[in-house]
Order: sequence, then C-alpha cells, then structure tokens
Amino acid sequence: MPDPTDNDMRAATIAVLVENEAGVLARVIGLFSGRGYNIDSLTVAPVDDTGRISRITIVTSGTEMVIEQIKAQLDRLVPVHKVSDLTLEGPHLVRELALIKVVGKGENRVEALRLADAFRARVVDATTESFVFEMTGNADKIDAFCALMRPVGLAEVSRTGAVAIARGTSSLRP
Repeated sequence: MPDPTDNDMRAATIAVLVENEAGVLARVIGLFSGRGYNIDSLTVAPVDDTGRISRITIVTSGTEMVIEQIKAQLDRLVPVHKVSDLTLEGPHLVRELALIKVVGKGENRVEALRLADAFRARVVDATTESFVFEMTGNADKIDAFCALMRPVGLAEVSRTGAVAIARGTSSLRP
C-alpha cells in the first residue's frame, strides 16, 4: 500500500453508485468544488431496471492522501451506496465517446476519411463540406485523432467523458 504522506500525484477513476434523485449530483460536485479538487471527467446515468440507482464515473487526480480523502467523503454522503477506485482495484476498461466535426473540401476531405478509417471512426453525418465522425476509445486515442484532424479542418468536438468498468467477474453492486 502506498505511503499516504506521499506527494506523488496520480490519476484516479472512481465509480460511485448513488440513489437517482434530485440534488445528488450537485452534492457530489459540491464535495469537489468545496475542497478545491478538480474533476477531469464526469459521467452519470441510471444503471438499474427501476431507474433508482445511478452510476457516476469521476476521473480526478491528486496525491494518494487526497484521493483517499475524496473516496471517504463520497462514501459518507447519504445517497451513496458504494464507492470504488477502479485504478486500484484491478484491471478495468475506460472508454469515451466523441463526436468530431471536420469541415473541408477536396484533399482535406479525402485525408479526413483516410484518418477516420485508420482510427476506426465512423461517419455519422456528411455534407458536401463536412463530416461528423463518431469514435469510441480511451482519451489518448481521441486526443490523437483530434490532433491529426486539426490541419484538415477540425471544427468542433463533443465528448462524453470517461465511463469505466472492472474487467472479469468483479462487479460494483450496492
């Protein structure tokens, strides 16, 4: 176990199961903003058949002590059922969805399609002067694709933020 006094920063992907009720997300965000912690990515959606439980995936960074404090404070919130630091609990998958709009003509259109094929991005809208690509993958893959699209006409990007799940039989249940 890392020394809690260690000043080395680390990223953490934290999954939180909460009651799906008004104000819960505001309380979670308030916990971060009230203490000056940054949220790099935040996603939330209902995950059970009844719609009563939501899963919040938070990507943040800090020292080991700060991340442990975040998890402990999240766990103390009344509507929280379970908190899991996926980065520490074993192998896990992290993915984002992005919609990427590229505007261009001629060779730039051909290059945009070539790059999209190489990155397995899918065309979901096309006009004579633009494409919208849909892409899933880790943040680095999406960042790399966007960087390559800048010179050919990157116009706009919309991203979901990270969603994550443990690999294998491990499961986050209340």
